[in-house]
Amino acid sequence: MRRIKAGAFVTLDGVVQDPGGFGELDAGGWALAYFDEAARDRSTEALLGSGTMLLGRETFEVIEKAWSGNTGPYAEAMHAIPKLVVSRTLRDPLPWNATALTGEAALTVAELKRGEGGDIIIYGSFALLRTLLREGLVDELNLGVHPLVVGEGKRFLDGALPLGLRFVSATPGATGVVTLTYAR
Repeated sequence: MRRIKAGAFVTLDGVVQDPGGFGELDAGGWALAYFDEAARDRSTEALLGSGTMLLGRETFEVIEKAWSGNTGPYAEAMHAIPKLVVSRTLRDPLPWNATALTGEAALTVAELKRGEGGDIIIYGSFALLRTLLREGLVDELNLGVHPLVVGEGKRFLDGALPLGLRFVSATPGATGVVTLTYAR
C-alpha cells in the first residue's frame, strides 16, 4: 500500500496561504527568506523519493503557473514527478505532467493509495488535505513552522475536525524553521 505524506509551510499564527508569493496576500512570499539551500535539498529529495504528487485544483493552478518554466534541481524534480489533480472541473489533458482525477476525492484517493507505486506527496491543497485527514488517508504530516506572524490569510485546517496524531520528530533548520512530523 502506498503512503500519503502531506507537507505544508505554516506561520506561528497558523497562516498557510501564499508562502511562495504568488499574489494571494499583501504579505505573500513569507516563506521565501527561510528557504535556504538545506531546505531546497530536503524538498528536492522528498520529491525524488515520491512516486506521485497529489494536488487540489487551486494549488495545481498556482504552482503550475509559478514553477512550470523554472530550472534547477528542485524545479526539474517538480517537472518530472507525475501530478494527479483532484478536481470536479478540470479534465484531461492537463499540462506539466499532470492528470485529472475526477469523482469523490476520498474514494478516488483511497483507491490510488491501494495501488502500486511509490509514496504520494501532497503540498498545500488544504481543502483536499482536510478531506483526506478526516477519512484517515494521510499517513504522515510534515509542518514547516516558520518563526513569524503574518496576521492575515487562510489558516491551517481552518474549521478543522477533531484529529489526534502521533508526534514523530521535530527538526530545526538554520533559518529558524522547525519541521514537525506527525503520523496517524
